[in-house]
Order: sequence, then C-alpha cells, then structure tokens
Amino acid sequence: MISLQSIAGGKRAVLLLLLFLVVALLLLPESRQESLMVIGRPMATVIAVPLRGMEAANQTIDSLVNRYLALQHMREDNLALRQHIARLQQENARLRETAQATTRLRDLLELQERLPYPTVAAQVIGLDSTNWYRSIVINKGRKNGLAADMGVVTTAGAVGRIVKAYDRFAIVLLLNDLNNAITGLVQRTRDEGIVEGTEKGLARIKYLPLLSTVKVGDQVVTSGLAGGFPRGLPIGNITKIERREAELFLSAEIALDADFAKIEEVLVITAPREGAQLPANPFTFQPAVPVTPAGETR
Repeated sequence: MISLQSIAGGKRAVLLLLLFLVVALLLLPESRQESLMVIGRPMATVIAVPLRGMEAANQTIDSLVNRYLALQHMREDNLALRQHIARLQQENARLRETAQATTRLRDLLELQERLPYPTVAAQVIGLDSTNWYRSIVINKGRKNGLAADMGVVTTAGAVGRIVKAYDRFAIVLLLNDLNNAITGLVQRTRDEGIVEGTEKGLARIKYLPLLSTVKVGDQVVTSGLAGGFPRGLPIGNITKIERREAELFLSAEIALDADFAKIEEVLVITAPREGAQLPANPFTFQPAVPVTPAGETR
C-alpha cells in the first residue's frame, strides 16, 4: 500500500528534475536549448503519468484520512451519547423507586392516622436467613416501645406478630408460618377459629363449628380475643372448605390479603386494647397511578 511518505518523496524527486530542466534551459546557450527541449518534451510526458497517479493516490488517501477522522469523531460522540443515556436511565430508575416509596409511605401514614390505637411505623430490613421460619426483621425494637406478641399490619391488613424484640430491631413471624397462630373471625357468619400458616405458605382457619354456613369468598378478620391484634383487621378470603368425616370442626384455606413477598414497611400495634372502635374500611386505599418507563403517568 502506497504511504504518504513515499508519495511525498516521489513528488520531491519529480519537482527537482523539472527544476533542473528549467535551470538548464535558462543557463545553456540557445543552440543547446533546442536539443534539451526535444529531450524534455517526451520526458515531461512520461513524468506526467506517475505525477497524475500520485496526485490521484494522494487525493484518495486524503479522503480516507478525512473519513477516518470523521468516523472517530462520530464514535466519540456515540460513546458520549450512550453514557448520557445510561445516566438518564439510572436517574429515571431512582426517581421511579422514590415515587413508589413515597406512595407506600403516604398510604401507611394515612392508615396510621385512621387506626384508633397507637402504632409505630417500621421498615423491613431483613428476612429469615435459615429458611426454618417465614419471618421478617424490622428496624424498630425495645427502644421504640416494641415487645413480643405485638401485632404487625400493612395497608393490606394483618401480616404477623413480633416474636422477639431487641433494642434496635425486632423479628416478626408472618401469618403464613406454621408456627404462628392467631384468633380469627369469619365476618359474615361470625364464626371464630384459629388462623395458622400452612406448608404451602398460605393460611387456614381451624375449629369452625361443624354446622357453620361458611362459604368460599367469605372475609376472615382478626377476632381480637387473644394476641396483639384488635378486632376487625382483615386477614384474607376463604378459598376452600374442608369437611372431614369423624371430625367435630370445619377448617378452611385462606388466601391472605397481604403480599408477603413484597412487604417493605409495616405498622406495629403497641396497644390494641386502647382507642375507639375500628372505623369502617380503614384498609381501603386507591391504587397508585401506574408510571410509564419515561416517568409519565398514563
């Protein structure tokens, strides 16, 4: 491949030769000049061919160099644009997360204001690492007035109770754990039973009267007779009724209202017996407005 240095060197040699011919024409006598011009004409014709070739090659190389430099600038601009887009995407994700957290905290604050008994707001900071229990860790403890057996709720309803309180954090055993049990009430029939977790991560209510008219779809709430929950907090809806021969009671599966895989903030009920009667539908909230990837509401 012809390089810029070789082309430049060829040009210098041809120019020197032409300069020599011009000087010779000026210095030699007229009798000698005619013979030199006879030699110079065909030589000039011969020299013109590689000169034109070298000029064309030079123009081609200049064009390639300019295109290469333009491509380099485009590549740098493209890289800068990609970095800018990545920063915007990160900022968009951060703003979306902030908006969702703000919506959750607003709903939790509204619930705290609606409930007629004292509560403490807490954030989930961990899960049970042993997989032996279905439990969560919250960032409030004894220094915040929390103690064992206090009920824990979210904007969807009851989710569990504190089983161990430390100075700055506490462990909450969830309602879908096999080791948890609270008193429940079928809201329509007023039948009471014990709500406990199942191996499938669901819940069921046991010891319902054999002649109960309970049916699929009935709402189950806390009865308030025992444990750290007041009466009337939503637990879930009955999805299946179990009638077994030779048993004196009924049992029923419950689809829990709360999504236990997505609990991030909770309220701990510190004094369930204090306060007035639970107002109607305190856990009813308007769904948050969905946000598009661009950050605009639909």
